[in-house]
Amino acid sequence: MAHEQVLADTEFFADAPLELLTPISAAGKLRELVRGDVLFEAGDEPDSIYVVLSGRIAIAIGNRPFDHRESVIALMDEGDLFGDMGMLDKSPRSAGARALEASTVLEIPYSAVIEQLNKSTDLLWNVIRMLSRRLRAMDQALADSVFLDVTGRTAKRLLDLSGGNDEFTLPVTQEELAGMVGASRERVNKAIASFIKLHWLEQSDRTYHILDRTKLEQRAL
Repeated sequence: MAHEQVLADTEFFADAPLELLTPISAAGKLRELVRGDVLFEAGDEPDSIYVVLSGRIAIAIGNRPFDHRESVIALMDEGDLFGDMGMLDKSPRSAGARALEASTVLEIPYSAVIEQLNKSTDLLWNVIRMLSRRLRAMDQALADSVFLDVTGRTAKRLLDLSGGNDEFTLPVTQEELAGMVGASRERVNKAIASFIKLHWLEQSDRTYHILDRTKLEQRAL
């Protein structure tokens, strides 16, 4: 099955001609994953990029071998591309990637991508724009860690994970949410409990209902 359109919809390959995407798509292979399956670990030698066709992948940095804590730095959803940094700087993986649920990804070897990129220097501007966006995201994450307390960061993460909906199912576990916030599970749960007490939020297991989005948004500033 060809996946040229899936590639064309990514930031990396936006506006790429069909004749460039066809050999890249043909070089890819499907990977079927269940929750907990690991695509790669931090420190692994990289050789492929990945595009999420279905499911959700967590990009996380752990604290091994000291303990098993980790910080989830990004969630890759359908249509997202990841794993490209190693192709650009030839360095080991800086973070790990694992499935948060049953997922299908398209795995494409670097060699197939590099061969086509060398034929289309226009696509290098896509790479520059993508890297600029990531730097901005890192700047924002750093600012959040400095200027927002745990409660503020929890509010911001819940708003991000809601996808703009007032009712949503949390796509990660409480432990994974804590890793995204950068705090202990206990402190994140305490923050959520405070939102519930203030009637900003309702919770039933992993289903959340935002009652006062304005108040949550103000707390996330």
